[in-house]
Amino acid sequence: MDAARLYETLKKIQEPKGYYFSNDKNRVDELLNALLVNKERYGYMVCPCRLGSGELQNDKDIICPCEYRQADVEQYGSCYCNLYGSKQWNDGTIDQQYVPERRPPEKMGF
Repeated sequence: MDAARLYETLKKIQEPKGYYFSNDKNRVDELLNALLVNKERYGYMVCPCRLGSGELQNDKDIICPCEYRQADVEQYGSCYCNLYGSKQWNDGTIDQQYVPERRPPEKMGF
């Protein structure tokens, strides 16, 4: 699968749920390509903005879309890596602000 096909597949699944790809097409392409690299590397699509462990059980919370996306989009308008956002975030009716990491440090292996 390539990034263009992944984009179309995910768009069909996520938009009906209210999650839209960022308007920054270059950023989206980078993130989708990184997801595909992680799928090749780990066997699953770990969020490219986080460090995967390679252990599925440890990484389940950060498999895209991660379990933090909903809360991030509700509070900030986009997810941590800015792959997904709300319509309001994309059209500029809410500010695009920094989304802090929600993943607990103990899950990051620190």
